Amino acid sequence: MPETEASLDDEGRWDAVLRRDRAADGSFVTGVLTTGIYCRPSCAARHPKRENVRFFADGAAARAADLRPCLRCKPDEVARDAEGVAKAVALIDRAEMPPTLEEMAAEAGYAPHHFHRLFRKRTGVTPAAYARAVRAKRMEAALKENERVTDAIYDAGFSGPGRFYEEADQRLGMAPSTWRRGGGGETIRWASADTSFGPVIVAATARGICRLTFGGIEQLRQDFPHAAIEPGGAEMADLVAQAVAVVEEPGRAHDLPLDVRGTAFQEAIWRELSQIPAGESVSYAALAARVGKPGATRAAGTACGANPVPLLIPCHRARRSDGSAGGYALGLEMKARILAREAPDTQRGLFD
Repeated sequence: MPETEASLDDEGRWDAVLRRDRAADGSFVTGVLTTGIYCRPSCAARHPKRENVRFFADGAAARAADLRPCLRCKPDEVARDAEGVAKAVALIDRAEMPPTLEEMAAEAGYAPHHFHRLFRKRTGVTPAAYARAVRAKRMEAALKENERVTDAIYDAGFSGPGRFYEEADQRLGMAPSTWRRGGGGETIRWASADTSFGPVIVAATARGICRLTFGGIEQLRQDFPHAAIEPGGAEMADLVAQAVAVVEEPGRAHDLPLDVRGTAFQEAIWRELSQIPAGESVSYAALAARVGKPGATRAAGTACGANPVPLLIPCHRARRSDGSAGGYALGLEMKARILAREAPDTQRGLFD
């Protein structure tokens, strides 16, 4: 279980204000006692003196202290945007069939074109992509619970088999009946290689790498207990060589094919991790805010820990808000070594 950070402390909030960190918008507001206003952390106005600043959980708390919203950065719109996205997410989660863009926008209280941009900005995915991810999780659950794939099709909210099989192939990387059987009939090939961090195992389906681990293959057998787990041989040599190159040089960009699956939130976090430049780090709180869930700091840490392909998806670049390392599925010692390899001049003190 990865360690995760608590909410930002006041110094962490002040640091976000000084950096005008847009990722922190919505997680708190900054009250300026001398002017009587409160702002977003990213407000472009000149920074006040630290001694004149007080932090509030939201605009309501700031207004209760007799502060008024900044007319420049309009901090209350952040809360309104978050509420609108939350309403749309709730609609998607409870709907038997994916709602249309117009239906989601109406629920959120925005015009469709504006809502589409807003949803993507706050969650990292489009409304349609989020709806597909929700239905995919229903698909996986239905396949596991039903003896017949036909029953799973309708339990997952599909109108018929055609669209179900199309999406199942895209999301599961194997036939629906195979997924229901715990990978029965599917072949997952693996190969090991020596690296300066120790022996690494790379496992892949026909679609791409599904696991990268410095341990054994037990996790593969747990995830797909009925799949054929077998050595990959020479046909995996090029794929493994490319993966090893990323392990040896963690800052290296890559376009390796990946076959990884998670919840919509996990996949959004993984996408954000992949956007962090080499040599930089982002807090769990900032990751949660970037995908539209500013209060989900602990869940962001858990999503990092659930990453099935560390280094290929660089969860080692996530940290606590106070600058400390947080957790890492491969262990903090490994995280320190990876970060030191990636950017030795920028990571000093992170693990002190």
